Amino acid sequence: MKCNTHKLRDAVVLALVAGAGVGSAHAQEATTLDRVEVTGSRIRSVDLETSQPIFTVSAEDIQKSGLVSVGDILQNLSISGTQNFSRASVLTSNPEQGGQYVNIYNLNENRTLVLVNGKRWTSSLAGYTDLSTIPSSLIERIEVLKDGASAIYGSDAIAGVVNIILRTNYEGAEFSGMYGQNSRGDGAKKQYSMTLGSSNDRSSIVFGANYSKEDPVFAKDRELTRYTYGPNHKTAGLSPTGPWGRFIDPRAEGTIGAGTYQNEDGDVVDGPGDGISWVPNNWVINHTGTWDGVGVGQASNNFANYHNGVRTDDRFNATQQMHLTQETETKTAFTSGRYDFTDSITFKSTAMYSERNSVRQVAGYPLQSAAQPTFPVFLSADSYYNPMGDQALGEGNGYDLSFFRRTTELPRISENNVKAYHFDAAVEGAFDVANRGWNWDVGFNYNKFDVTQIGTGNINLLALERALGPSFLNGQGVVQCGTPDAPIALGTSLSAGQCTPFDLLGGPSASTADALKYVGTLSQATQQSVTKQYVANITGGLFDLPGGEFSFASGYERREVSGYDNPDQLSSAGFTTDLAGGATRGDYKIDEFYLELMMPVLRDVPLAKELTFDVAARYSDYSNLGDTTNTKFSFTWKPIDDLLVRGTYGHGFRAPTLDDTFGGGSQSFDYYTDPCDAAFGSTSNAAVAARCASEGLAPSFRQADNAGQPVEGPESQSIAPFQTGVGNTTLEPEYSRTRTVGLVYSPSWLDGFDVSLDWYKISISNIITAVSATYVLNQCYIAGSSQYCDQYTRDATSGQVTSLSRGNTNLGNLQTEGYNFGMRYRLPETAIGNFSVNLDTNYLANYRTRSSADAEWADYAGYWNFPRVRGTLGVNWSKGDLSASWNLRYYGGFRDYCVFDGECNDPDYLTPNSGWGGGAGANKKGSISYQDVSLTWQAPWNGAVTVGARNIWDKEPPVTYSLSNNSSSSIDPMLDYDRYVFMQYTQRF
Repeated sequence: MKCNTHKLRDAVVLALVAGAGVGSAHAQEATTLDRVEVTGSRIRSVDLETSQPIFTVSAEDIQKSGLVSVGDILQNLSISGTQNFSRASVLTSNPEQGGQYVNIYNLNENRTLVLVNGKRWTSSLAGYTDLSTIPSSLIERIEVLKDGASAIYGSDAIAGVVNIILRTNYEGAEFSGMYGQNSRGDGAKKQYSMTLGSSNDRSSIVFGANYSKEDPVFAKDRELTRYTYGPNHKTAGLSPTGPWGRFIDPRAEGTIGAGTYQNEDGDVVDGPGDGISWVPNNWVINHTGTWDGVGVGQASNNFANYHNGVRTDDRFNATQQMHLTQETETKTAFTSGRYDFTDSITFKSTAMYSERNSVRQVAGYPLQSAAQPTFPVFLSADSYYNPMGDQALGEGNGYDLSFFRRTTELPRISENNVKAYHFDAAVEGAFDVANRGWNWDVGFNYNKFDVTQIGTGNINLLALERALGPSFLNGQGVVQCGTPDAPIALGTSLSAGQCTPFDLLGGPSASTADALKYVGTLSQATQQSVTKQYVANITGGLFDLPGGEFSFASGYERREVSGYDNPDQLSSAGFTTDLAGGATRGDYKIDEFYLELMMPVLRDVPLAKELTFDVAARYSDYSNLGDTTNTKFSFTWKPIDDLLVRGTYGHGFRAPTLDDTFGGGSQSFDYYTDPCDAAFGSTSNAAVAARCASEGLAPSFRQADNAGQPVEGPESQSIAPFQTGVGNTTLEPEYSRTRTVGLVYSPSWLDGFDVSLDWYKISISNIITAVSATYVLNQCYIAGSSQYCDQYTRDATSGQVTSLSRGNTNLGNLQTEGYNFGMRYRLPETAIGNFSVNLDTNYLANYRTRSSADAEWADYAGYWNFPRVRGTLGVNWSKGDLSASWNLRYYGGFRDYCVFDGECNDPDYLTPNSGWGGGAGANKKGSISYQDVSLTWQAPWNGAVTVGARNIWDKEPPVTYSLSNNSSSSIDPMLDYDRYVFMQYTQRF
């Protein structure tokens, strides 16, 4: 085979085959090349100048970063968006919580296909691939295809493809240890790895083991995240359900001291009448504590010890008990082997086991009588601790009380134990047809994803009902469940018929260890996802064209996908405060055929040093969806030796996941905007106002929190659990269209320099969407859709939304467009060493969505968590045994919401976007950059020491209000709240 060497080709060969890294664009001359398969194409070729934009991260780049997770490593890419289910997503409660994922172009993690050695990796029921199951110490390189490839790989490859190449041929032994820590003394990261390998002419085997651990960081330990809305608004995000007991006055309307009559403006009036409503009093126990719940409450069974109304010091700062980043521990074992049966037939196999434990903590549960609408619990009139019970007011005069109290003594802790299993085996071969090289392979790929979720901190409502039931002070001066005539034995076992009274209204200072043990619950849920894949591929050359050999690749794949999700049984029955969910179980099968053709039509003619076209098509037949065919067209054109022009046009798809289709759904306390709210709703629309009035809502109606007080911001959490995530068996696939055009310039007059510019545009239709509560209400009130009007109910007295059901549907469009710019320059060798400069940037031209084909687009580019510019600039230096790097990570400015008075520097700006903040001005935020450094010494005893620091200037991200909790993470997914320093040692034998 004939091969012409060239500077740019050698650079790509080095980056993609030798794993030389993101910034090292040039190296030694390549004189011979084998046929290799590059990410984005099934055709094995000697020409690695691809028509598709591919970005490569090497093992050396990983070592210099000081990061232990593949997800964190990929988060440095300029095209990466915010991770939705990362260690920082402490408010999530799904099985993905605590893992690491990649979100290319902000198109969501399940629209990026993750491969390991070119094969699909384990994923959850919802289609998310946890990158933390892949230890960074075993990685040879990571190839990132920055456009869609459904015609090559099938479903999910809409935003791009991440192909992680592991070590397969290794001789010797290597041990490595890394330790890093934040400058404030927390968030430590540890990683230890061992790699052993042996090979000869006919076989090779590699074994690796890895252990990593990342300690948590608490939100209260950072000034920026100590309060929900930042240090300038300490009271704005306080929860109305605090650690001090509160109850609603149960006495009849009109009773003196039980409440007030109020008009539509909230003014107190003398009595009932038209437009007048009765507002019962909220009684809160007197206490010495403040927002953190530390203090002493007065005796709860004395009504004189209560005050009316929720004061600021009665509320609670939930971030006091929140993790900012979670604790994770990962153990991995890996082995890979190869055996040559003959010179042309080879057996290859890979096996990996990974186990991850992730622990997250959130604040204690905001307990209330209606925590579960199907099983309400009240403080019995016969309880010793009831201030308005029979023992306080006299037999027959007491009331059962509806209560509110956050159980701060029991912060909610959930642990995800994730076991990932992977095994693949294949036989590969090579042969000649008419003196043309052909390759074939047949194989099997098996993935299993097992999750066990264990949770503490929620309340067993069956036990709580007993603990708040009748109780009395016995002869020993101990409060006991039951009555003097029918006492219940003291104890903490519900099943044994025991009981421990709970002084709920008294606050944390009144709790006892036995009472908390009695009402607490341990929940357990399991999930499993299994994929079996059978593959057969063949590729080779057919005939010659003027530009070279006409080649093809073709193959058949069969995938069998199955899984289940079994939630905790007690919670599913509605007997705990944990979110009740239904079981999920389903399966489907896919048969796929693909064909790819590479046509080099011209070479070494005027204005066409090279012109090659690539065409690919894949037919997919789903047992539950029907079939789909997706195609991709691409080209490479070199008008001159120094310039490469490339482009792609492709169609892609993403099939509904098991979770999308068969999901049992679960409860959710949603943040939403009521369109009937007089301050933040849509009542300026006459149709909306009429609809609200028809339901008995006054023009002054305000969305309220669970203390009955008007919300202070555009969104508020539901006062009762909504139903979300119910599967939809009628879902159809998402469809996408990807277009890219790019230039790569490698001037012959400047050795070691090349620059690239790629334009991309990705459009997705038929989006599988879990519609929001706001969307459901807007469709009813604004769009007038009776279908959605049947999906919610309101309380007859207060008018508040008390139930709402929302599920998955194919809805609307999403489109993003932008430019990738890259520059690599390896400077001529100097007396002080070798230098190279690397630049990678992304400019976001638009990121827009719409709810239907005839709706208006809402463009979010330049807003909130979609900064227009993001980039990295790196400088590398080496001389002898020393090497160093400096890296700059840049995030451009953006427009944030105007939420608080005095923090809106562009109040006259009218955003065209609908939704929260639409038309409400903008608060411009400036850009921010982080700088990282590392230094490596290659020791003479075949060891290597690397020391470094990320965010060396200890910069904090800007305070934003785009998300309601710790929202700075929406701008900087790496969560660089302070400096991080690390050291790594590697010993090779």
